[in-house]
Amino acid sequence: MEPTSSVSEHEGKDSGSASASSAYTPQELIPVVGEEVNAEEGMDVAMKLARQALAVGEVPVGCVFVYQSKIIAIGRNTVNETRNATRHAEINCIDDVLKWCKENNMESSSVFGATEVFVTVEPCIMCAGALHKLHLKQITYGCHNDRFGGCGTVLDTGLLADDPCKIVRGVRAEEAMQLLKDFYKGTNPNAPVPNVKKKTGRKTENESD
Repeated sequence: MEPTSSVSEHEGKDSGSASASSAYTPQELIPVVGEEVNAEEGMDVAMKLARQALAVGEVPVGCVFVYQSKIIAIGRNTVNETRNATRHAEINCIDDVLKWCKENNMESSSVFGATEVFVTVEPCIMCAGALHKLHLKQITYGCHNDRFGGCGTVLDTGLLADDPCKIVRGVRAEEAMQLLKDFYKGTNPNAPVPNVKKKTGRKTENESD
């Protein structure tokens, strides 16, 4: 029997509100590594990070890794800042967890296996594949990623994993989606300039005066 991603009973339920403010303010303090959080607080931290990303012109995705009820990594998208298309919130967190394990003399495989991930948007195929490879305890995300979702929306990367992570979907989905809508209302200053061919003014055989 092929392995599949397990889904929580809470799939599709939105515990957040779309009316929540999407604006980030400097006064919105974000917990640091080592602070204790429960599941609700974990997603709340991820939302704060997503709002922070939006405020600096990044795609608003925030992510938190929680081990034994304590934050061990927080991250947001830094693609524009680093000009590196792979610097998604989840990848930034993975790198920080590896550093945390080294600093605390912990075996990374055992830490990842007992870690819960809270992320505001369904991980893309790249990130979802990486998360499943780490055999995480659980992934909880907000809204679906209709273009690149790797937890079932576009591709279920869990089908390719030996021991797929448990997936909880739709937590504060409307709030997460509103952040994305707010981002795409604007423009990305680091997007490449399209190469538009200029007309030469010469007429083809099929053109008439």
